[in-house]
This record gives sequence, structure tokens and C-alpha cells, in this order.
Amino acid sequence: MSVRRLAEASVQPASFAFNKANAAAAKQWIKKYPKGREQSAIIPLLMIAQEQEGWVTKAAIETISDMLGMPRIRGLEVATFYTQYQLNPVGTRAHIQVCGTTPCMLRGSEALMDVCRSKIHHDQFHTNDKGTLSWEEVECLGACVNAPMVMVFKDTFEDLTPERLAEIIDLYDAGKGASVAPGPQNGRSGSEPASGLTTLKSEKAILKSTRDREAREAAKAAKAAPGAIIATAVPAPAAVAPTPPVAPSNASKPKTDAPETSPALKTPSKTKVAPAAEKAASVSAPLHSAANANTAAPEVEKVSKQRNGPTAKAEPASAFKAPEAKVPAAKPAKPSLEDKNRPAGIDRPAAVDDLKLISGVGPKIEGILHTLGIFTFAQVASWKKAEREWVDGYLSFQGRIDRDNWVAQAKALAKGGVAEYIRVFGKKPV
Repeated sequence: MSVRRLAEASVQPASFAFNKANAAAAKQWIKKYPKGREQSAIIPLLMIAQEQEGWVTKAAIETISDMLGMPRIRGLEVATFYTQYQLNPVGTRAHIQVCGTTPCMLRGSEALMDVCRSKIHHDQFHTNDKGTLSWEEVECLGACVNAPMVMVFKDTFEDLTPERLAEIIDLYDAGKGASVAPGPQNGRSGSEPASGLTTLKSEKAILKSTRDREAREAAKAAKAAPGAIIATAVPAPAAVAPTPPVAPSNASKPKTDAPETSPALKTPSKTKVAPAAEKAASVSAPLHSAANANTAAPEVEKVSKQRNGPTAKAEPASAFKAPEAKVPAAKPAKPSLEDKNRPAGIDRPAAVDDLKLISGVGPKIEGILHTLGIFTFAQVASWKKAEREWVDGYLSFQGRIDRDNWVAQAKALAKGGVAEYIRVFGKKPV
């Protein structure tokens, strides 16, 4: 999209105000939008200002923005984005927009632009000497089937030739633009083919009712004058009586006694009988057997095997299974708090060791240890095997206490803090 800027300050008016009629129209437009959404009315209000002044001035943008309670920069964004707004002075009597999109270009829009160059100004957006006319090339104006075309204000003029456009320009320049009828300029109505209808000229080949009516009229005429010679040597296809529909064939229907194809099943009978008699003569469908349905016929497969569904096979004992594929074992119950192997707890001392320095102990685990009365490194360092197993089971660690070697870590921290931990393990506590 091309850059669009406001007109030079030298041509901008000092102020803007709607006239009485347009002010009333602007209020009506604002009322159409919900409470709090009145700023959406800026598009129609800018169009009203353009119709009043001929173009959109900076003062009009600022005045409308203030009316709607929106920042002026927002109003400038809208006005400079949409090409329907003229940001520079245009002809006071006509601003001609020539469509230059592909359909119009193929039908001669370049010749129309040459007419505008010769009769108005060589360059777009420049007025003629009197300031009454201006022109520009625009994108599709929406009447491609009537190309080429131009738009003047809200009216479109289609099916143009260079000569006809020159006449229209002269009429507008003379102040007689209202005398030019908008729409196609070659005499056609709407958008039908310029040469007139080429298809669908008659309903004869379309509606059956029309064909039947003509056949009845022909039969009536022949009956009224039996000796008359009918003008048409060959009867019209419309007079031929319609062929009755052909009943479906029974040739492909199987003739077996199988219940699936037997006409004696619970289906409507051609001969109407009492419901009890029909029920007695009907054959019930066989019961479904999943086992039989899942077995192939021996004469086909020569072996008894499943047609679908999983087949259970014993796996060798040594078969590898990924850890995630193994069925998890049931979680063992937590050991009792009254168990004799529970480590002895103490009352919370004034100075509590930072148990999180032990690798594998986080804030949550530290809190649980505190509830068990474990507050110091010395307590953890004194745990025997049975005590470690009890804490491991209580925390559902599955051997993690021994794997992380909590006891050795606690001994080093209890002996000399972080410095001793680094000396023993060669790294800082995590």
C-alpha cells in the first residue's frame, strides 16, 4: 500500500464544523453504536465530512476525533489507512476514479486514463486549471462484467469508451453532471451479455410442465381438425409421452434358503395376513456368536484361527520390557508412626540445621522430617539401617536415602559444615 499523508499545511483550512443537516446525521450515526463503542462511528463521520468539504481535512479529522472522545492519532490512523478518504483537495465538481484492475485493464482502462490526462491533468490527484476536476487510478470498483468503468462520487459509469468518458468529463466540467445517467453507457441493462441473451431463451427445454402443456395443446388441435396436416414433419420431443419407470430387476438377488436372504424373515409380506400367522411363518434370525464370527471357515483357511482381535501369546520369561511398559506394583503401605524402628525425635531446638544441604532433601522433605522431630545433621548421621528403611518407607523413597548416602553427608555437615562437605565430597552441597 502506498504511503498516504495529509495535504500541505498551506491548503488546510483553519477549522471544521458540520453544517446543520450533517451534524444531525452525525448524531444519528453515533447513536447506532453501543454505549462505549461510539468511536466506531468515525468511518461514517469521515465520509460525511468528505461529502461536505469534498475532501478530508486535518481539522475535520481532529474535530471528529474530539467528538468521539478518541485520541487524534487514532483518527489520523483511520483516515490515512482507507483509500476511500481523499486527503488532498479534489475537483469541486468531479473527482474521477478510474478502475485499473485486470478486467478493466484488459477492456481498455489505459485509454480512459489517457483521456483523464489530456482533459484534466497529466498527474493524478492534481486538479485542472479551474479546480473543478481531478482524477486517480483505483483498485477494483466491483463491476468487472461491465468493464471498463469509472466512479464519480458514489455513481459508477460502466461499459465506457474513451469518447463517452470525454463526453461525461465535459458535462461535469460544465456543471451538468447530474444529467448523466449512471450505470452501463452502451444501452444494456444490468450485467446481461452485451449481445443479448444467448442461452435460456425459452422454458420449453427446462420445465416439464411446459412440455406437457404443449403436448396437450397439440393433441387437442389434432382432435379438433383430424384432416389437418401438422406443420412439424417430425413430432417434437415434448409431445412424446413419458416412458413409465422400469421396475428394478431381480436377476442379482440370490436364490438360497439362507436366513440372511430368505423372504420369510420378519419383513413385510406382499400378501397381507394376520400378524399371528405372519409371525408363525417367519424365521427368527440366528443368535449371534462372537466365537463363531471370529473363526474363519475351515474350507477357506483349512485351519482354525482368529479373523480379528488380539491373540494371547505366552512371552518368554527372559523377554525385555521397558520400565514404562511394566505394570507398576502396588505401593506398600506407610510404616506406622508407632513402629519401633522409627528414629527418635527431639523437641525443636533454638538452632535448627539446614537439612536442605543434604542432597535429596528439599523444602517439602525438610518439613516432613521436622514433623518427625528430625532437626539436626547429627540425628540423620546416627541413623542405623532399620531407621533408614523406616524413613525411606515413610517418604516412599524406594531406597533413595541409601543411594544418596544421607548418613555420610550428614556426618560431614555435622562435623565441619560446608567446608568439611567440600573436603569429603569435592563439591558444594546441592
